[in-house]
Amino acid sequence: MEFDSFQQLHDELITYIPKEQFQIGDRERIERLLAAFPGEVYVRSEEIVADQNWNMEWEKTIQAQEIGPFLVRPTWSTATPEADQILLEIDPKMSFGTGYHETTRLMLKQLSIIINKGDLILDAGTGTGILAIASIKLGAKKVIGFDTDDWSITNASENILLNKVADKIDIKKGSMEVIKGEILYDGILANIERNTITEMLPNFSNHLKKEGTLLISGILEDDEELVTGKLNKNNFEHIETMQENEWIAIWAKKVTP
Repeated sequence: MEFDSFQQLHDELITYIPKEQFQIGDRERIERLLAAFPGEVYVRSEEIVADQNWNMEWEKTIQAQEIGPFLVRPTWSTATPEADQILLEIDPKMSFGTGYHETTRLMLKQLSIIINKGDLILDAGTGTGILAIASIKLGAKKVIGFDTDDWSITNASENILLNKVADKIDIKKGSMEVIKGEILYDGILANIERNTITEMLPNFSNHLKKEGTLLISGILEDDEELVTGKLNKNNFEHIETMQENEWIAIWAKKVTP
């Protein structure tokens, strides 16, 4: 049993599987898997969805957004930025980072505060490349981004070309092992998920200049204390927490032990 795609809507996870692959007994198998998770988790419904132009339907859901100083739009949108807005053209594939999720919006809003002209930035888990592109358009000199996902590498590269910043952004396939040890960054961005971020914190600390900025998200409000505790243990000082719905972004800076 292989699922085609997933869609998260608040407290629901919607998944799709071709009708001919869904066998009698598969629902029971799914329910047994869900039973391993704490709390009330269950299969709510089963529905056969008629064939349609999925690309067209999907494109309808991705529209232009105003986020902080940015106008984020896909290429099929006709929205025009105001004179004081920074345009980010992002055509997402399967990569995380369209501006529709709270964590991406939190990161974008904070970037205009933490990015300084001439900064060297590391974008961990670059996804669509939206944060790397935004950093350059805010004045950063160079961004190194990495991701383990092939879709993300392709999507980020396309969006970087679309925004005409290919000479200032370098995207690498992999994780922290692709980052040269002697390079120190002015800022590190990571919008991934809690466990991956906390595992990377020692590497982030090693690759960040003294007083350098760390901006992280992909974290639920209930995990703030856990994450700030890990930050303290890795030579980071917690500066500020920003929140939208149940999601948070944390701004920290590197300090000497």
